Amino acid sequence: MSVLILRGRILSFTSEPQSLDDDKCYIYIEDGALALSDGLIIARGEYSDISQQYPDADINDHRPHLIVPGFIDTHVHFPQMQVIGSFGAKLLDWLNTYTFVEEQKFADPAHCERLAKIFFDTSLRHGTTTAVTYCSVHKSSADAFFKEAQNRNLRMIGGKVMMDRNAPEALRDTPQSGYDDTKALIADWHDVDRLSYAISPRFAITSTPTQLEMSQALMQEHPDCYMQTHLSENLDEIEFAKQLYQSARDYLEIYEMYDLLGDKSLFGHCIHLSEREKASMAETGSIAVFCPTSNLFLGSGLFDFEGMREKGVRTSVATDTGGGTSYSMLKTMDEAYKILQLRNQILSPLHSFYMMTLGNAKALSISDKIGTLDVGSEADIVVLNASPTPTMKLRYETVTTLKEELFMLQTMGDDRSISAVYVAGKASHPDL
Repeated sequence: MSVLILRGRILSFTSEPQSLDDDKCYIYIEDGALALSDGLIIARGEYSDISQQYPDADINDHRPHLIVPGFIDTHVHFPQMQVIGSFGAKLLDWLNTYTFVEEQKFADPAHCERLAKIFFDTSLRHGTTTAVTYCSVHKSSADAFFKEAQNRNLRMIGGKVMMDRNAPEALRDTPQSGYDDTKALIADWHDVDRLSYAISPRFAITSTPTQLEMSQALMQEHPDCYMQTHLSENLDEIEFAKQLYQSARDYLEIYEMYDLLGDKSLFGHCIHLSEREKASMAETGSIAVFCPTSNLFLGSGLFDFEGMREKGVRTSVATDTGGGTSYSMLKTMDEAYKILQLRNQILSPLHSFYMMTLGNAKALSISDKIGTLDVGSEADIVVLNASPTPTMKLRYETVTTLKEELFMLQTMGDDRSISAVYVAGKASHPDL
């Protein structure tokens, strides 16, 4: 049996932090080691113990860096890589002016394949080893996404968007073609290697009732698949959705009418929810996805993190690129902290790193596979350098605790802080 040992400072969460002083929610080993074999973590502990247990193992010494689980992004748009940083529009105008124009290019399979390679290089460069991803309306975009993820042995979740109205003709499917393409993609990719499928009606505005009925049928036929869509990101969006579905009391009820809520249903944004909507999401176990950089960039609003927790709504965090402005989960949590400051809520660095790892894994119901450095977990791992730039190095001179280091990484870090990435135990940083 071939064994690889990673040496460094080990950090892995065991539960959700209850406060900044909660030292029982994580495991930290100053001179720690992970033993990896066949894509799994087979041992964790003090380096002196692990090295004796596996005397013939290869050793990658990452000291003094921090070794953490790979980051998990629960909402990202693979076809929007060349949209990120587009100027001056709110959500609906931004979609029509930039996004829908760019997504039409994905009718070309060669373009899909090129961007899929760049997407995964970029994700890994930023330490993201799992993502829940929207592809374009074209089946070829999802095929390219899954094929490239499979080539890299990544644990990825994705799906082709379904939208049959309020989009350019070149980006519209039909209820039947959307159903047929999705059905074929599920057959080809769901539960193949480390891949999972997300049934993806883009949002109520771009789906007719018939298409949402088809989404409902797909969920009933494939209850082990995920479902992803958008909800209450923007006030104009909410009003438009209510005009299209006038029998619904609120935006969420549109999706409720088609049985799309559940413990594998991810709703992007959820900024402007009523108390009834929060209660319904909590009752069904649905996931509200907090996308801080895109919420700020598009002027959509400030997510109520504590309000969601108080109501028992399951919550995850995500980049939402290209409306989001960074592929980095570190920068995402930096902006999350600022949003919550404006809401007079506090996001501790412990909670930030929990959300990027175990928290998001729990939201996806795969914490038995990823999100920790527990023995038996898949060996998706990131090594973090807290002083990769002169500015960070100077600040790091004054850091005296782990929590200070985590907050500094969250506030100042980006892809330059990603010293190494392992996917299923294999070194996978595209530049190393």
